[in-house]
Amino acid sequence: MEITTLLIASAILLIIYAIFRKPDPRLPPFPTRPLPFVGNILSMKEDYRVLFREWRQKCGDLFSLYMAEKLVVVLNGYDVINEALVKRADIFSDRPPILSDKATGLPGKGVIFASGKLWKEQRSVSLSILRAFGMGKNFLAEKIQEEVGCFIKYLSDLKGKPIDFRMMMNVSTSNIICSIMFGNRFEYDDRKFQDLIHKLALVVGQQQFIGLIQFVEWLKYIPGDFFKGKSIAANSRGVINSLATIVEDKKHAIEDSYDVSNFIDAYLIERNKKIQAGIPTTLDDDNLTKIITDLFTAGTETTSTTIYWCVLYMLNYPEVQEKVFCEIKDTVGTDRPPTIQDKNQLTYLNAVILETQRLASIVPLAVTHVCSEEVTLRGYTVPKGTWIIPNLDSVHHDKATWGEDALNFRPERFIDNNGALANSEQFMPFGTGRRVCLGESLAKMELFQFLSNMFQRFQFLPATPDNIPPLEYTAGAVIAPKPYLVRMVERK
Repeated sequence: MEITTLLIASAILLIIYAIFRKPDPRLPPFPTRPLPFVGNILSMKEDYRVLFREWRQKCGDLFSLYMAEKLVVVLNGYDVINEALVKRADIFSDRPPILSDKATGLPGKGVIFASGKLWKEQRSVSLSILRAFGMGKNFLAEKIQEEVGCFIKYLSDLKGKPIDFRMMMNVSTSNIICSIMFGNRFEYDDRKFQDLIHKLALVVGQQQFIGLIQFVEWLKYIPGDFFKGKSIAANSRGVINSLATIVEDKKHAIEDSYDVSNFIDAYLIERNKKIQAGIPTTLDDDNLTKIITDLFTAGTETTSTTIYWCVLYMLNYPEVQEKVFCEIKDTVGTDRPPTIQDKNQLTYLNAVILETQRLASIVPLAVTHVCSEEVTLRGYTVPKGTWIIPNLDSVHHDKATWGEDALNFRPERFIDNNGALANSEQFMPFGTGRRVCLGESLAKMELFQFLSNMFQRFQFLPATPDNIPPLEYTAGAVIAPKPYLVRMVERK
């Protein structure tokens, strides 16, 4: 009886302590008071973008959240994000453990979720291989143009029938990275490849880095799948298992660099060189599989989602669409498809692409960082192990930079008074600092080549004239438009 009384009293005291405990005043301010055991989780909303905008207005450019017992600090505004991720990159460049990454069975490997020396070597080798394969050069542009041609033919064969082209857009952009990684592309009607793309979309769409399941993982063991933990884990394993099988099939004995025909070959040659020279290395089969997964994920979802957004904007802003077409017609003509060599001549199209990336801001919270040591930032203490979320929305939608119409679609904001394309350091759709997206130059080439060819060949029309799809989205790790139908009618 005495033991029972003691346990009850201890529990009561613990609850009282948790209720009246105040957050450390040295931390960035909290927008709402953290509750015992759950922290600020109950204050979260499904559309975290609007919520974070409100909390920035309330707390300033840094604010804290307790997600269960994990401290998270959100960085807002260009100056703070630049200070942390660029100027103090040594402290803010590591990654925390993420649910979908752990579910792969290869946590902390590869490039996206790796940290420290392992990340540095994997990124360095991956970047050198991609550059050797023509990243940002004409050779790669030709491979992209071949895939664009296949996609344009697919759209043409639809004869203007209403379609949700998201899946085929994913398949087509995936084929470009697949041609680099594996040395071959997949047909659009390949069911296994479509299933892989579908699983990838579910992983990205269901996951939020601020979601409850990230911080209270035992919830995935309760009956049902209300928090999507089981689904994220199953699809993450499905993606990496499928890609691991392809990697294993493509691996073969490589003697020297003259035999290189894809990323896998080049990676294995680099690994063998280091082993033969007695140089310690993290290059191995697990990291190779994980890098392939990272490149496949990054090279599929972000580019295809940006194109999906752009077409949706054109349905809502038909005058912009016509202006792009007229520019292409007057500059390139309609007798040949636009190529990467035309890029510098199509100023308005480039502005439309940049405005799509800015306003859609499809990865608004970037990828979560972790603070590797205690640090003072803007007068606040950020303890070691704190999760760091860079709120890119706060940069891309900042009225101080982009004007009072920052939440409107206006490509002209990227064109200066002389009619030239104007960029801004406050534009960071690929992130910033050391963890900037590995495939940035590839994505830029893909966006231009796909969209220039699509604008030249087709007029984008709603499925029914009086029913334009709204600019609504689903907030996951990637911000994607809600599914919509479009008629792609060939221009005469």
